[in-house]
Amino acid sequence: MKLRLHFVVDPMGWFCISMVLFIWLYNSFLIPKLVLLPHYTEGHIPAAFVVFYYLASLLCVSALFRASTADPGKLAQDPKIPLAERENWELCNKCNMMRPKRSHHCSRCGHCVRRMDHHCPWINNCVGEDNHWLFLQLCFYTQVLSLYTLVLDFCQYYYFQPLSSVDRADFAVHHELALLRGSCFMGLIMFGGMSSLFYTQVKGILSDTTTIEKMSHLLEDIGPHRSWQQAMAEVFGTRWKILWFLPFRSRQPLRLNLTSRSHV
Repeated sequence: MKLRLHFVVDPMGWFCISMVLFIWLYNSFLIPKLVLLPHYTEGHIPAAFVVFYYLASLLCVSALFRASTADPGKLAQDPKIPLAERENWELCNKCNMMRPKRSHHCSRCGHCVRRMDHHCPWINNCVGEDNHWLFLQLCFYTQVLSLYTLVLDFCQYYYFQPLSSVDRADFAVHHELALLRGSCFMGLIMFGGMSSLFYTQVKGILSDTTTIEKMSHLLEDIGPHRSWQQAMAEVFGTRWKILWFLPFRSRQPLRLNLTSRSHV
């Protein structure tokens, strides 16, 4: 598996992705240390609870790393256009390069991206044809990790047995009131925001519409109907649904025998 790293020089993007990494590190270190490992040591919860949390955390940060460093579909400086496809290409009026239709120029990155959905400062990268599937994985695993964190915070307050090795008064003052409530707050923000984003992304994929096209009203007609399996398979580059959940792989374009919708 050959992976090419793609970095965007943008201080604002670096700040945003640093905030995301801080939230991930905060919860990935805090929840096991204060909740999972102590209760597992005293036999209150099975090992599967701990393994699942670390697995969700690993998949989440892996999807973040891949989405932020994967080439979103940057066009080459001198693209070779097949003669039969020239009618599907157009000239960009910002960088004066030929590009396929449905490509857009990102002013923050300074280049055109194939089937660009939007520029996301939280991953410091564009979301385009070649990394849209990784962005979906990031949204999904962030929801899973945030929801699991909220469930564990709730259980720590109302369900789990008291820890015999911890002084309850000291623990409440120094940990529960500050750290766990901070974890709850960040979990609610991340879960709510990512759920909304994930919904809009999936809705756009099923309707074959990018975020830029929705905002710019570039659609001329809806085009042929595609099943949700076909739409998702085209984004993830494979019809094997189990591979839709794995960030540790490369993506190959999957061309379906469907006539694409027309754009202006």
